Amino acid sequence: MVLRRRPSGALDRHHRRAEALRRGSRVRAPPFGAACAAAHPAARSAGACASHAAHGCGLSPSREPTRRLFFALWPDAQQRGALAHATRKGVRSCGGRPVPVPGLHVTLAFLGAVPEGRVAELDRIARRVAQVFPARGQPLLLSFDRLAHWARAQILCALGTGEPGAAPAAAERGEAMTAGAPELSATLKNETTAAGFSPDLKPFRAHVTVARKVAHAPAALAVQPVLWRFDAFALIESRTDPGGPVYSVIESYLLVKAEKAHE
Repeated sequence: MVLRRRPSGALDRHHRRAEALRRGSRVRAPPFGAACAAAHPAARSAGACASHAAHGCGLSPSREPTRRLFFALWPDAQQRGALAHATRKGVRSCGGRPVPVPGLHVTLAFLGAVPEGRVAELDRIARRVAQVFPARGQPLLLSFDRLAHWARAQILCALGTGEPGAAPAAAERGEAMTAGAPELSATLKNETTAAGFSPDLKPFRAHVTVARKVAHAPAALAVQPVLWRFDAFALIESRTDPGGPVYSVIESYLLVKAEKAHE
């Protein structure tokens, strides 16, 4: 039998493939911790690894579950019903989608996405703030007497008395009719910012969103004045469903001086 010799080039390629396979069989996967450190060098210093917290790499998850939260003045059913009745004609004539009556509220400080682990910290801040408001020992007051179409946001709002766009005669009573609310809003924003949260810092405007997806202003803007009184504020969670935002009260905070005023 005659043996044919392979060309040297083919032999070299054969040897290289065999050597690569032999070496590859000895390669072991690094331990999970080393793999995480190699894949995410920045995560090691930050103490965070998004996908390997469970397998012993020593790095905590980088994406903790969050909740969309805000502080608000949360009216009772009677107060909501009064405002819905006063604004019903304007809501119908603007072509928008009415906000469900149980969702009517006044936002004090919008916090956005808050890590689940920091909700308790917000609760502590709110309890501290509740100890100092209202300064005059009176309930917080908000009066609404006019509608405004905010075209950019496509919403229809009931404006608090004294806000830009409110009726001139009512604006003269503006300070009395928004007693305490701007100060409470500012305090909540200051305290949460100091604690490392990121509230929306736009100046407080007393308003209630009564319709969404609004294409044009209603035929009439003035409405029968509606007065809301508050002796508490609340921490609210917002979730978005196909039908629109859904709100849940996490906790309410009774204003201590308002409580004493009732005694």
